Amino acid sequence: MTPAMRRLLAAGIVMAVCAGFDALLAAENAPLVLESQVPLGDVRGRIDHLAVDLNRKRLFVAELGNDSVGVVDLAAGKLLRRIAGLREPQGVGYVPSIDALYVANAGDGSVRIFDGEDFAPAGRIDLGEDADNVRVDLAANVAFVGYGAGALAVIDPMTRKKIADVALKAHPEGFQIGGGTNQVFVNLPNTRSIAVIDRASGQQGASWATGDVTGNFPMALDEANRRVVVVFRSPARLAIFAMTTGEKVAERDTCGDSDDVFMDAKRKRIYVSCGDGFVDAFDAEGPSYRRLARIPTAPGARTSLFIPAMDRFAVAVRATAAQPAAIWIYRAVP
Repeated sequence: MTPAMRRLLAAGIVMAVCAGFDALLAAENAPLVLESQVPLGDVRGRIDHLAVDLNRKRLFVAELGNDSVGVVDLAAGKLLRRIAGLREPQGVGYVPSIDALYVANAGDGSVRIFDGEDFAPAGRIDLGEDADNVRVDLAANVAFVGYGAGALAVIDPMTRKKIADVALKAHPEGFQIGGGTNQVFVNLPNTRSIAVIDRASGQQGASWATGDVTGNFPMALDEANRRVVVVFRSPARLAIFAMTTGEKVAERDTCGDSDDVFMDAKRKRIYVSCGDGFVDAFDAEGPSYRRLARIPTAPGARTSLFIPAMDRFAVAVRATAAQPAAIWIYRAVP
């Protein structure tokens, strides 16, 4: 070997060692660390939203394309069972006060209710069409379900009946219940707006136009800073709005085809899960909302759930020709 070849080899080894060290350092400093992958078995098609029963440590997975809901035992890291016979389940919500699982079905517009222990059928509420996202207000003990051409159904868990409707100008996508504002914030992508619902009157009190950006599907709330966090799909943007006025206070590029966003209040971070195969983590502590990391996941993995009580972030990965459907569990660090 010539001296020149020895120098090239040595340089290559140094570069490889440095690259490996940089990769290790990046992994150690990542805000989310992949901890496990839980196979979902023979599940085909799109996977939609997730919910959790914290007491039993069970994760519920709306397997829209499979007409089923998967139940994952988070403690054991395995699929516990599958609830079949549904009609395109989109939203799921666990109601602790009655120990019940709510499943909203796009296919027939129904909300199916199942016992939280053994998942026996425990009721059904027919909303008409396109039952979608489910949100449970634990303090007020009511559930909200978005559905149809423009409405939020208000459901009393004790009677298992719809007790009110909130009219909207278009089909609601992501929405969130304000903890201290007595308001509900609702994404209406078809009208390029965000509706603000006054819970006292049960009517829309304000509408924030979103302008040229479209596809405002996922939403989260930063209660500490009184801000509404929204992700748009076209173009892919993370936008932050003042909760009281609707003024846009920040905007950043993010990953594409997002369907879920969550606020990690403990670490002052925002997590965005995207169908183009990434999770973006942003710093929500200062005004800049700088991106902390772009974490690779899998194509089509656009739905997720952050579980603050467990410091875990679950990402739903749909089946492909190369790999079966699974839930990837990330640990939030530090």
